[in-house]
Amino acid sequence: MRQRLAILCPGQGAQHSQLFDLANTDPRVASLLAQWPVATACGVPLADALTDPALLYANRIAQPLIVASTLAMWEALQSRIPVPTLVAGYSIGELSAYGIAGALPAEELIALAATRARAMDACTDPSVRQSLLAVSGLTAPAVQALLEQHHLAIAIQNGDDSLIVGGMHDDLRAAEMRLQQLGAQLTPIQVEVASHTALMQNAVVPFREALQQCQFAPFKMPVLVGISADPVSDKATAVSLLSRQIAETIRWDLCMDAVAEAGITVALELGPGGALSRMLRARHPGIECRSVVDFRSLAGIVTWLERQFD
Repeated sequence: MRQRLAILCPGQGAQHSQLFDLANTDPRVASLLAQWPVATACGVPLADALTDPALLYANRIAQPLIVASTLAMWEALQSRIPVPTLVAGYSIGELSAYGIAGALPAEELIALAATRARAMDACTDPSVRQSLLAVSGLTAPAVQALLEQHHLAIAIQNGDDSLIVGGMHDDLRAAEMRLQQLGAQLTPIQVEVASHTALMQNAVVPFREALQQCQFAPFKMPVLVGISADPVSDKATAVSLLSRQIAETIRWDLCMDAVAEAGITVALELGPGGALSRMLRARHPGIECRSVVDFRSLAGIVTWLERQFD
């Protein structure tokens, strides 16, 4: 059977102070990173962003950091691994995916991540906190009425009984006891905005306008769209759907199924974190899935991939 590789680009939640350390073991990447507008996009020196947890998880800083770290890892690996068949990104990771596909350069994507974050932050009120909550053990139909009652929405569907729910923090807290009574397991998520819900609707147009101004290069591979799991390889579709996903439910469950249906046999998550590779491995055990965080060196990642493609 012909081996086919997918690249997975993570979203927020797993960033840490050593975010760039593995990619930076490649001197060329360290040089590139020094040229990329990461500090400008974050609004603070990179060292400060990485060492202060309050900054590291702030939405305006986390989004450009995640994009920059994902693309730095790609720069360290791309010339040494097989050409991917497709790329998929989770939440802000979908923006990173356009860099893997060669449609937009890293510098522009990092700036776009900052634009996206600012537009989303503008949809918040400092006096009324927004939150996301992971809900496992219950299906979407089982919780839909309860969510509507509490003015909440499904932000991301990760599986048949694995959901990310978003809304106002007080509304989430009010619904927690009932969700637990129904048998749900709840895990708070370190994100400051109710991404992928209608609370972010006013961010869609500003981000779409920013994307529209970009010059897209020909895609080297398709990108899976988060809200529909359809493959996209043209600017018009990318601009429309990448902006819409800010305020619409991400169907990561369908994206994982699309990866399997495309005949993917191997998947590599670029980090930070390993949640995407774990989810894909659980849903489609026939796909060999790893994250870069599973390895101590770039050479280890390359060796593992070489074994898969022997």
